[in-house]
Amino acid sequence: MENDRPTWRSRVWLAVGIVILGLALLLMTIGVDDSTATWSVALVAAGVTAATVGWALAQTRGQRRQYEAQLAEWAAERARQTERLRIAGDLHDLVSHGLGLITVRATTARTAAGSEGEADRAEALADIERVSRETTTELRRMLTVLRTPGTAPLRPADTLDDLPEIVQAANAAGLDAALGIDELGEASPGAQLTICAVVREALNNTLRHVGPTQARIDIHREREAIVVNVQDAGPAGPWHPHPGAGHGLDGLRERVTTLGGELHTGTEGRGFTVTARIPDREGS
Repeated sequence: MENDRPTWRSRVWLAVGIVILGLALLLMTIGVDDSTATWSVALVAAGVTAATVGWALAQTRGQRRQYEAQLAEWAAERARQTERLRIAGDLHDLVSHGLGLITVRATTARTAAGSEGEADRAEALADIERVSRETTTELRRMLTVLRTPGTAPLRPADTLDDLPEIVQAANAAGLDAALGIDELGEASPGAQLTICAVVREALNNTLRHVGPTQARIDIHREREAIVVNVQDAGPAGPWHPHPGAGHGLDGLRERVTTLGGELHTGTEGRGFTVTARIPDREGS
């Protein structure tokens, strides 16, 4: 879409230059014998020049207004497209989180036993119903936004202050995740948004593939970069993985590398680790 950016290439002043040059050449070829004729020719030349410059100024102002209107429309459309892409990412996170929680609670309901089993099953089914309704409502809202032409509703980008809520949501879905953040200094908004995306996707990935288990999130600064490390402890018991479409980590890697960073994933012991190194100069 960057290639569609409107450009302004006005030829008005080129035309003015041609007219003035032609007028000058014409004056050089005209022979004038007396001073009266000389003044007359000079006045005519000055009048033509002034009229040409005035016309050029008016044309330039009109073209600039038209260009600024086109540029504003282009910028608005670009903002809409950017927001729609972010909504698509949020849609992926929403589905992953909702289905992960439903899967965990369904497993709880199926395996509940003993004197308290009936109560556990009832509570799990209530959670499944609640999350299903919430996820369905949010899906409908987002799909409406994506299908409706016009400006997508903007919302504040995630910041470091949102991390506890992201971890709490994962814990509500069945994880036992702990968050540790060192002093990061002044992190840029883009870095904060990416940090939240890494933590959210890594925890959702754990929920889908590992189920209820322990996880640790460590975030610290290394010179001109912020390092995010999310590691789970591996399966805590029998668990049937529920992999998604496989776009989560790929999209996350694309987001991190777009900022010039690196994303590494892999097994470590019985668990899985997601490590992102996000360039961010403190105070920039």
